[in-house]
This record gives sequence, C-alpha cells and structure tokens, in this order.
Amino acid sequence: MPKAYYILSLFLCLTLHNVRASYILIPMDADAQQNHLKAYGITYLSLKNGHKVQWLLNYRGGSFLLEDIKSLREECTIRGVSFEVISDSKALSILEYIKSPSQNMDAVLLEKAPKVAVYSPKGNKPWDDAVTMILTFAEIPYDIIYDEDILNDALTKYEWLHLHHEDFSGQFGKFYGAYRTAPWYIKEKLEAEALAKKLGFSKVSQEKLAVAKRIKDFVIGGGFMFAMCSAADSFDIALSAEDVDICEPMFDGDPSTPNYQDKIDFSKTFAFTNFVLERNPLIYEYSSIDMTRKRHVLRTQDYFMLKDFSAKWDPVPTMLNQNHTQLVKGFMGQTTAFDKNTIKPNVLVMGENQINGEARYIHGVQGKGMFTFYGGHDPEDYQHRVGDPKTEIALHPNSPGYRLILNNVLFPAAKKKKQKT
Repeated sequence: MPKAYYILSLFLCLTLHNVRASYILIPMDADAQQNHLKAYGITYLSLKNGHKVQWLLNYRGGSFLLEDIKSLREECTIRGVSFEVISDSKALSILEYIKSPSQNMDAVLLEKAPKVAVYSPKGNKPWDDAVTMILTFAEIPYDIIYDEDILNDALTKYEWLHLHHEDFSGQFGKFYGAYRTAPWYIKEKLEAEALAKKLGFSKVSQEKLAVAKRIKDFVIGGGFMFAMCSAADSFDIALSAEDVDICEPMFDGDPSTPNYQDKIDFSKTFAFTNFVLERNPLIYEYSSIDMTRKRHVLRTQDYFMLKDFSAKWDPVPTMLNQNHTQLVKGFMGQTTAFDKNTIKPNVLVMGENQINGEARYIHGVQGKGMFTFYGGHDPEDYQHRVGDPKTEIALHPNSPGYRLILNNVLFPAAKKKKQKT
C-alpha cells in the first residue's frame, strides 16, 4: 500500500473512530444543497452528540463529512438538508483528492460543539439581530447574556460570543437627532441609565467601557468574538476613549473632554486606527470608520467579493470564507462597511468592495483569541429601518451573507493544531 494512501486511511479511521460502511456527505455547493443554512445546524448537532466532523474546505462549497448515523439522516430529511450517503472508499477517495498538493483544499477536523452566547438586551425582539435569527433558524442553541452577566464573569462558560448591534460608546446609538422624542428611545435611555446605576456606575459610557474591557479580556484569553454593524466600530471606539469623555451633555449630563480627538488611544483597539470621531450629536454616525455616508453605489451594483486563501496554509480565513459563491450581495446598517484606511495593518480583510475602497468582513487575532467584524445589519434586508418587519429567513435558505455568520459559529470547533495563522 502506498504511504500516502496508508496515512489517509489511518487519518480517516482516527478521525471518525472506526471504519464504517458509509458516511454522510453534506454538499455545500450552489446546485446540490437546497438549504445551506440548516446544514450548519445538522453539523452542529453531530458535534453536540459527540461525533467528530470533517469540514472539507473549498471542496464543493465547503462541504461536511459526517459519520453515517440514522438519526442524522432523519434530521437532514426533516430539516430539508440535502445529503449523500457515500461508502468509506468514496470518502477516502475524496480525502485523497483534497490532500493533493495540486488542490487548494483541506480537511479540517471539527471536534466539539462550541458554547454560544449572544450579547443582547433581554427585551430585544429576535428579529432585531441577524445572528439571533440565523441561530434560531439553523437550530443552533445559544444563551442571551448582557452587561450584568458579563461583569459577573459569565463569559467563562462560552467559546463564542456575538455582539448585538450595541453602542459601547454610551451615546445611545446616536439616535438622538431623529428619535430623541420617540417613546422607545426615551424608554431605552432610562433603562440603560438605571442599569448603569444598579451596577455601580455614574454614567452609561463608563458601564459600557467596563463591559467592553471584559469582552476584550475574554478574547485575549482565547475566546472568539463576532460583531456586526455598530457593535464593531463602537466597541473599538469605547476602548480607544478609555480615559476620555466623548459624550455630549444630552447623553451623559456633562460636557465632553475638550479636544478629545487628540486624546484617543488607538493602541487599545482591536481593528481600527486613525479614525476621526463624529462630534455632532445630531448626525447618525460614530466616526470615519463607517462608509455609509461616504459610499456612492446603486443597490443593483452593491456587492462585495470574498478573497481566496490557501486552505492548507491559511485554514482560518479559508474556513471563515467558505461559500458557494465569492460574490455576496451588499446590505446596509448603521455601520455598513469599514473604510480600509482606518483598518490596522495586522487585520485581515476577507471581503471587500475594491471600487468603493471599503472592507465588509475582517478578521484579527488578539492574544490567544480571535475576532471577526462584519459590516451591515441583515444580509437579506438591504436597508433595515426602525420598525421594519423581520426577515423571513425561510425565504433565503441559500443566503451567502448568512453563511458567513454560520462559518464563524462553527469555527471554534476546529482542531486547534490545524490553525496556522
């Protein structure tokens, strides 16, 4: 038996515990999979039940190879997930093909279902956040945690944290200009102030900074953080303004620090640098990080491109970019995209619109952990506005924009020695 064939045989045996007559291949290419999003839930279920999975990077859109278990086949049928039952010899042949040096592919072992937390106010509706909606649709379990939980060290229970569309700067989402008299704005402001007081802080901005620092420690200690829309840039803004008051009187009752822009410390941020804060409280914008007010693109031309990476040498960004298409529809949010001029050189841009000079999807390392920032509010709601109806994800089972979110959810399950970035 050739040495390469022997190694692959041994690898397959060790990975899937024993040689079975067949395996379940969940294809993730465009034509073969009728429900890409629920396929992630099947993969998570397999991991949760103690069965390891092979993530076949760049093979048929990032397919999954599972142990052939009757209950998983039944779940695929119930959830409408396309699957193929293949023999052990066919599985071995696929792995041989993937391992070939001539192919930009790799097989990454997923070992354990990560424990997932979503940082979100307890009263928020599920449709207020794309990640909450997609986790529910994919049937991936998660816990809702918020400021009090985080300050009480709840993050120690989790491997993966998503930040809801939060404002960590203490400026209440910069909604003041348009919604300061709206009952919901007044109510949320009062609730945030009451919570800050309960937790021992005199200002919301101080309380949010304390939470942001705990989250930063979570990542540095080895956690995985995923943030969308305003949670991404406001998180870094809060960290950069640790010793500075950037809130105007209508937000915290006293004046901001004079010339505070000159006192911002970019060394404390995760992803962004050299940004200019928006001082005007009437403008619905935090800083020059966001491209929303600067971009000029028609909806019909609003797309971004996922970059290619080496599956064998750069498995982390390759995993995060697995999709059945490289071209993804753009979508807006309070923070729609990131100005590439404000991104630190050690942060990886994984998805971008080069014409607009904007990054939509970025990734970086902090200490032992990692973070991913994704611009926009909802991949299937182009311009979500306050009060708009929720997205019916069942109408978008093959959404490439939502797949990027779910890639991040599965990512912490990867065998650590396979991560070479």
